[in-house]
Amino acid sequence: LDSSAVTALAARQLRSRGAQVRTFAVDFVGQTENFTADDMRPTQDTPYVHDVAKHVSSEHSDIVLDHAALADPDVRRIVIAARDIPTGLGDMDASLYLLFKAIREHSTVALSGESADEVFGGYRWFHLPEVQRTNMFPWMAAIDTSAPNNQPSGLIEPGLLSALDLPGYMRDTYSSAVAEVEPLAGESEHERRMRVICYLHLTRFVRLLLDRKDRMSMAVGLEVRVPFCDHRLVEYVYNTPWSLKTYDGREKSLLRGAARDVLPQSVAERVKSPYPSTQDPQYPVALQQQAKELLAESDNQLFSLVDRNWLVDTVGTDATQLGFASRHGLERALNLATWLEMYRPELRTS
Repeated sequence: LDSSAVTALAARQLRSRGAQVRTFAVDFVGQTENFTADDMRPTQDTPYVHDVAKHVSSEHSDIVLDHAALADPDVRRIVIAARDIPTGLGDMDASLYLLFKAIREHSTVALSGESADEVFGGYRWFHLPEVQRTNMFPWMAAIDTSAPNNQPSGLIEPGLLSALDLPGYMRDTYSSAVAEVEPLAGESEHERRMRVICYLHLTRFVRLLLDRKDRMSMAVGLEVRVPFCDHRLVEYVYNTPWSLKTYDGREKSLLRGAARDVLPQSVAERVKSPYPSTQDPQYPVALQQQAKELLAESDNQLFSLVDRNWLVDTVGTDATQLGFASRHGLERALNLATWLEMYRPELRTS
């Protein structure tokens, strides 16, 4: 919905000048055959991408990536160097970098639909009563720890984990963030809570995504602009009551209603689905093989931070049985190992 709305409006402007909009989208080899719907991603992107491209008559390119490109250690090094921190979103960072690299062959500037979820209330967890009631960051509360394939990974080395008060840190940072939100006279408790959740996304969550977008795009010399971050739009929508933001009982009601007349019906009615991630079974196999190479290095300082036993167990698990948390744990371990190799920091125990 987000990038499609930007695309449709840009196409209309260009059409009035006798020009044609150019569109790009990321896809993965074998995604149609490998795709399995879940609560996070109920549908795959490509059919909707093509509906929009046809609807606005864009000059469209699918950037189709295979598992080898996504797991390529050289791509990982570029991504880590661009992010400057040993963390990230795994294959979604690599694919975003490769997408931007392909776009840069044709243009120096691009538009993105990023930030609409934070501005208009698009994420699934905005609408979960149990998340609305909890006193913690909503994106953390949304993790379903009752699901076997989404259990916390146990990635951190036990001694290090015991020395860190992560729950206390999250409580303190959450409390200080909520304290920034000024109460409004006459506001209901539910409206107050939803405004807090919106504020947390606009001041904390979106910063991670915008930083990622800026660093991945500038790594290839591409300027990616985000119309939904226009401060006038953000300020206006933030002060809109939650009851109006969800007037039709769906996510991003205001954006959906505003853009419906320029979108194909399939996209206007589509349920929220985030930036795509590969489901190629060869991708986690490639990660496991690279992790085996790390395990062969007995003196790798990675294991003062990462639990070697966890990595041994994860590498030995059937790749088709790896849940999201385990796959992401592999990606984070490899990212951290790459960062340590690149920068060679001195690690101290105190």
